[in-house]
Amino acid sequence: MTCPRREREELEKILVGDFGVRAADSHGRRRAEEEDPVRTCFQRDADRITHSKAFRRLKHKTQVFLQPEGDHYRTRLTHTLEVTRLARTVGRALRLNEDLCEAIALGHDLGHTPFGHAGERALNEIYGPGFRHYEQSLRVVDCIEKDGRGLNLCRETRIGILAHTKGHPEESREAVVVRLCDHVAYLNHDLDDAIRAGIVSESELPEIIVKRLGTRNSRRINSLVDNIIETSRAGSVGISADMREVWDVFHAFLYDRVYHNPVAKGEEAKVENILRGIWEHYCRHPEKLPDDFRGIMERDGLERAVTDYVSGMTDDYAIYQYGEIFIPMAWSVK
Repeated sequence: MTCPRREREELEKILVGDFGVRAADSHGRRRAEEEDPVRTCFQRDADRITHSKAFRRLKHKTQVFLQPEGDHYRTRLTHTLEVTRLARTVGRALRLNEDLCEAIALGHDLGHTPFGHAGERALNEIYGPGFRHYEQSLRVVDCIEKDGRGLNLCRETRIGILAHTKGHPEESREAVVVRLCDHVAYLNHDLDDAIRAGIVSESELPEIIVKRLGTRNSRRINSLVDNIIETSRAGSVGISADMREVWDVFHAFLYDRVYHNPVAKGEEAKVENILRGIWEHYCRHPEKLPDDFRGIMERDGLERAVTDYVSGMTDDYAIYQYGEIFIPMAWSVK
């Protein structure tokens, strides 16, 4: 009987170049498992992430705009899917492992809070040891999913998830690809959403962005992706020096005009009150924590378990929880 996994591993000796990570060379999982006869280890990681509860909740988590009116604004899930497609494209062009790129990209934002980076900043203030979404993403796949057992992902996938914001000494080139594609995705789709919201217009874009990247969202993405591929063919993954100049201007423009814009962020002042109220409530009443988090509380402490619970909430569920805890219900006397 043929073994599709082994056939794929043999094929990777041709498809995945010397700079990539072949599935057969993975450093393995934290807990040893029998190999799947059909899927490579990285394919299994991608499937495990896609079928996780944390992944499903991404569709109801804010990307940039809190409670946007309209169906076409990005969510944390659509952002994740855009990053995944870009990472597979770049990974294939550079003869890296597409499946590892996919697994890292699918899992990179699992630890994001409700209300986007506003929620992350709030939890960082509330929880004493601090809160960083990239660390929480690793915690989700290691310690929270499957009733605290975690997904038991490969080391390369786990390091890539942890490294997607700040980097890591042990990261693979596939991990660097995901980090760059994360930037390419959010720079362009956050701009697209901001234009849709009327916060900025195409005419306000700095001239260097228009001249070097183009006037359309798709053209800008293609320009950046093409540059990453051409710059990285020799082995070290990155962007060219002249593109770095555009990259920095793009970031600065979005931070000035979008991320710190009072119209786009007008509701952020309420976010910390909501999350702090919920967090303190469950710290006072640990018996009300869902059963999934009781084991985490016994293992890692009450505040850690409450932080895990609150950070995993969707925007709507956090608002619902706040209402249930603090807003009196209507009642009548018969």
